[in-house]
Amino acid sequence: MNRMYKWFLKPILFRFDPESVHDVFITLGEMLGQFAISRRIISLFYGYRKQGIAKEIDGIKYRIPVLLAAGFDYNGRLTGILPHVAFGGEEVGSVTARPCAGNSRPRMKRLPRSGSIIVNKGLRNDGVDKIIERLKSIRRDSDYVIGISIARTNDAISVPMQAGIDDYAYSFKRLNEEEVGDFYTINISCPNAFGGEAFTTPELLTKLLGALRSISCHKPVYVKMPINMPWFQFDSLLQVILAFKINGVVIGNLNKDYSYLREMDRPKKYEGGLSGRPCMSLSNELIRKTKEKYGGQLTIIGVGGIMSPNDAIAKFQAGADLVQLITGMIYDGPGLMKRICRELESRQIR
Repeated sequence: MNRMYKWFLKPILFRFDPESVHDVFITLGEMLGQFAISRRIISLFYGYRKQGIAKEIDGIKYRIPVLLAAGFDYNGRLTGILPHVAFGGEEVGSVTARPCAGNSRPRMKRLPRSGSIIVNKGLRNDGVDKIIERLKSIRRDSDYVIGISIARTNDAISVPMQAGIDDYAYSFKRLNEEEVGDFYTINISCPNAFGGEAFTTPELLTKLLGALRSISCHKPVYVKMPINMPWFQFDSLLQVILAFKINGVVIGNLNKDYSYLREMDRPKKYEGGLSGRPCMSLSNELIRKTKEKYGGQLTIIGVGGIMSPNDAIAKFQAGADLVQLITGMIYDGPGLMKRICRELESRQIR
């Protein structure tokens, strides 16, 4: 099945606009997740049911420590099918206080030679209230973990500092009121939003986390970090995160530096962040340094550049407790996650 995807289906799919293909797969996946027979068929080829790689992080049990990263199932439509392609959970979103139409199309561009996708979606999503309604009604397996990534609405209204804080706080409060989601990630590092990264200084992050602390929450909370930042600046954010007793960090977001692309792939102007392979070395180095300095004080979720089972292993060896991916699945196919699980089991990595 994996060879059929790579040598037959992928060449056909890659002839079409990536966002259009994504939308088709969201619709197809949502439909397949609604029926027991289709879930069983998908699981037969791509599922992983062994328990040897299960782990507990921040009080949550993960049957599989491999999750779908935020940005793929941004409206929470795939919770029925994803457990059957060897995902132990996902991050829905990023969700925002108000619906976002996203940036102008085209919003994505594949770069196969560089193992990357230029992503410029601009936080397209249905808004937190509609996504809450959907997640409360949609099917999910009892051992499937749903995290929710929260971002600032991508419009001019939310650009002023206090308006941006209020925007985050509304989504965070609504999710907690409705008890939707098993954990929450505060996405401070989306590179494609109106006004840019607004809370990536210690002063502003302190104000944001201070406001969120006033909202009752009994679930793990993480912060999604930028990766185009020198260690001393990155560490200054980690110190704020520790001071507020946040559970951990997601390392990290898209790469904004086009020098990580092959020269023939580099756009002449900035048009979105890079996913996939260009994130690998930056992400792994920040994971390693965070683990070395803070040990067990912060949970680390590693994301960026997982294109093979060995890439996932490298994330765990650098210090990640869980890993997330998207681009590797697009390039390698839906069998990648099962192969990662088998590699984790064979190497007895926990």
